[in-house]
Amino acid sequence: MTTLEAIRYKDGRLSVLDQLQLPLKTDYIAVKTVDDAWNAIRDMKVRGAPAIAIVGCLSVAVELNAKVFQSKKTLEEHLNDRFNYLVTSRPTAVNIQQARTEFAKLASSLSADDAIDVDQMKFRILNQLEGTLAVDVAINRLIGEHGAKDIIENCRSTSEIRILTHCNTGSLATAGYGTALGVIRSLHSMKMLKHVFCTETRPYNQGARLTAYELVHEAIPATLVCEIGRASCRERV
Repeated sequence: MTTLEAIRYKDGRLSVLDQLQLPLKTDYIAVKTVDDAWNAIRDMKVRGAPAIAIVGCLSVAVELNAKVFQSKKTLEEHLNDRFNYLVTSRPTAVNIQQARTEFAKLASSLSADDAIDVDQMKFRILNQLEGTLAVDVAINRLIGEHGAKDIIENCRSTSEIRILTHCNTGSLATAGYGTALGVIRSLHSMKMLKHVFCTETRPYNQGARLTAYELVHEAIPATLVCEIGRASCRERV
């Protein structure tokens, strides 16, 4: 079964899975502007620091694809303005702040390079913005691979591996595959995982609504645990 997609981007068109509707409804909403992305992030339709940064970057790409810039300075100012605005949608999400810094440096460097014209500058920036999706998936798969290997090497019984996970750290919080949940996916694909216990994660219930949804979607054996049952779960399993 294919991994869930929280973010879809192709040919300059972006859509995101409305996570507020899960698990009862799977609904993708179009993101046509940076303003759309800002609202989706603020309203928790998109969540998870990696996913927030990627949606932010791709929304900037959507706008750049539709605009013509007369000068490199204008392009640089537009890029910085859009990222500064996106950061305010979720000030605690560190990845979008890192993206702002990264692309501000790139724009400044390209703007100062007399060998590059405005169209070439736009192409370079777009290429890097659009590449954030694939880069994040590749990183997540490496996290999953190395995390699974470390657990197997340090687990007393590799035939009885059980994992307790909190919040949502899967495909819905990233570009795909996930970080901590990516480790769980890797263990499952290696047939080394016996069971997963996921917590509710109040008040938004990311564990009950999202992690449980992902685990069911991929037929990974799992049990949803109420918040107050975590200590008892760790003691018993």
